[in-house]
Amino acid sequence: MTEYAPIIPRARLGFIIPSSNRMVEPQLQHYCPDGVVPHFNRIGMTNRHKAPLDELMPRILLAAELLGDSKCDVTVLQCTGTSMSGGVEKEREVISAIEDLTGKPAASAASSLMDAFQALDAQRLVFISETRQADHDKKLVFLKEAGLDIIANKAMGLASSDIYCSTPPEFWFENVKAMRNDDADAYFISCANIHSIDVIDALEDELDRPVITSNQAALWSALRLASLNDNISALGRLFKAG
Repeated sequence: MTEYAPIIPRARLGFIIPSSNRMVEPQLQHYCPDGVVPHFNRIGMTNRHKAPLDELMPRILLAAELLGDSKCDVTVLQCTGTSMSGGVEKEREVISAIEDLTGKPAASAASSLMDAFQALDAQRLVFISETRQADHDKKLVFLKEAGLDIIANKAMGLASSDIYCSTPPEFWFENVKAMRNDDADAYFISCANIHSIDVIDALEDELDRPVITSNQAALWSALRLASLNDNISALGRLFKAG
């Protein structure tokens, strides 16, 4: 009888994403390195499903439990606004609850970003988000609570998830370039449902600073939590930082 070698991925990465999100799956499937498999579970947490983190916790934990059935090595709550919405301490509570349930490392969009800024020694940020001013300001509160110095910021004022995910990469390139500030340590483009990941390399060449986006940081963090140090060159200086 012929013996066949089992196919065992280097890692399985689990992502809990909003039901309205259309960018996390294609972007992470495209950029995941060989031998790393991303898995996804959707829950209602944005738009008509929006609620405080305490109310979302049962949904988040059920999604994490189900991803655990796929033997994920890491679980990430991948929504920037949701993960920042309760402040720094609440975000840490969510990660701890996922880790307690799964017995494996966990992260969120927010913790991935904070770890990315730390890895790059980036304290002074230019911050751009997809959303209208009120939701932009909530993210700004989190960033400042986390101890970051936001030296310039702009809410792009896009009206809906449909517009977030259909706005082309060139929009982000031109608008971030227009915010050039040589006092910045890095540029942060917030949102897991936009095309900013595709212009990281070009923006870094233009601005001579690291550029951090929500999905890039989440992939970097998840790989590092899975003890993988792959350098994905298209995703900029972050992947060279550690």
